[in-house]
Amino acid sequence: MRKLPLAAALAALLLSTAVAADNGKKADKDAQADTPEAALTKPQSSTSEGSVSVEGKSIRYQAVAGTLVLHGSGDKEHEPTVSMFYTAYFKKGAKAGERPVTFIYNGGPGSATVWLHMGAFGPKRVVTADDSHTPAAPYQLVNNDFSLLDASDLVFIDAPGAGFSRLVADDKDPSKRAEQMKDREKAIYGVDGDGHAFAQFITQFLSKYGRWNSPKYLFGESYGTTRSAVVANILTNDDSVDLNGVILLSQILSFDNSVDGPDTNPGVDQPYWLALPTYAATAWYHHKLPSPPADVETLIGEVEQFATGEYAQALIAGSQLDAARKQAIAEKLYRYTGVPAAYWVKANLRVSGGMFEHELQADDDTTTGRLDTRFSGPALDPLGKESDYDPQSSAISSAYIAAFNDYVRKDLKYGDGQTYREYADISHWDMSHRAPGSHEALQQSTNVMPDLATAMKTDPNLKVMLNGGYYDLATPFFAAQYEMRHLPIPDSLQQNISYHWYPSGHMVYAHVPSLKLLHDNVAAFIESTDNVKH
Repeated sequence: MRKLPLAAALAALLLSTAVAADNGKKADKDAQADTPEAALTKPQSSTSEGSVSVEGKSIRYQAVAGTLVLHGSGDKEHEPTVSMFYTAYFKKGAKAGERPVTFIYNGGPGSATVWLHMGAFGPKRVVTADDSHTPAAPYQLVNNDFSLLDASDLVFIDAPGAGFSRLVADDKDPSKRAEQMKDREKAIYGVDGDGHAFAQFITQFLSKYGRWNSPKYLFGESYGTTRSAVVANILTNDDSVDLNGVILLSQILSFDNSVDGPDTNPGVDQPYWLALPTYAATAWYHHKLPSPPADVETLIGEVEQFATGEYAQALIAGSQLDAARKQAIAEKLYRYTGVPAAYWVKANLRVSGGMFEHELQADDDTTTGRLDTRFSGPALDPLGKESDYDPQSSAISSAYIAAFNDYVRKDLKYGDGQTYREYADISHWDMSHRAPGSHEALQQSTNVMPDLATAMKTDPNLKVMLNGGYYDLATPFFAAQYEMRHLPIPDSLQQNISYHWYPSGHMVYAHVPSLKLLHDNVAAFIESTDNVKH
């Protein structure tokens, strides 16, 4: 996984799956090299049909793989800016006005949505090992017993520059086209530009397929949850599109809560204690606790109390914490995390996610996973301070990419002559964000909690569903819960938020029993909020 400066690219560390180092180097610098310019400025589509069996129920569907072309605003409203690729699945025979439609995307920022498509809710699912490295090809593609097609039509969207999505620069003059492309990157590769692009895509899709009166849902994972907060506010308050629900998986809304490199943000100690329950669950899973309880839920409950109490108070004390008290806290941290007390003392009680991943199994020269801490792999640098890569990403990425490249061409009949990009080639992502009510982008870490809160307050019927994994160290579940409980909304709207935790990691669906639970919970959420008489 690429190690990037936190201040410049923290979001890039929050991928729906980690970026392999070579991917960015191999990405074509010319965003139009794969596809003729004429094709980028016009919508494309390929239609096919299929069926899927979901928990014993057969569903026939029509699939559309294609692109919608976004345009600029103001005096550039006729200028194409992005050709966005999507795969839509429509249940055959369903009434559009009564059939929910869910817009699904991964994170990155700049990730293709291959992960949720091939791992969670599409009609086909790639088989990967549960908590170890998946052997090389051939990979197995099977009927997805837990596709969400039983509950909703599905629209999987690739972010601008990723998958088959491309930025559009169509000036005939090569030098002007290069400047045009720079303008596109500056306008779209950022929190706000990305949010407006997805919102424009969704309203175009509603018009193209006649779905304005359908129940509507957003489903975002990882940075996709950041995006969902922004898009929900844009749709609700700029486009007059009320959503039935926003479904969040592996959430991060306030980047000050990230445990990736919090040492670069001294004085903000929240990330350390918000990550502690995940450290504890991970140590329990790998049998590193000196006195483990029988189940992980009991441990998590106990550690949450310690984290918000004694541990948080010790961190707040800063330099005023005396040596004896620091040692006592370190001993408790060892009991809960398996990392030696001496290490905690040397780290001043502040251990980042990368440090924990490196140290938990250091005696075995083993690195612990980040996106899913159930995974382990050989340490690249046993003497290093932090982990150098993510074993979970290395374990499953090849299977997902190979399976989708095969499936999209053979089954969906799309993509011949084009390159499917796992990630967009982004040199800079603008993390500044103009929150609702602000006249300019705030000079602080990205925080989109006000966006989701504004959407919920201006549409008090909006329901929000939060899902997360106990073994996710990219976006710890306790941090996500903390954010939701601190949304600036009336107490009465807190009842609109539901919570679901799973014995899995960032990609909850990579653990099949958790995938079933995720499907059942999301399907029930949609059925309870779609305003359709059942």
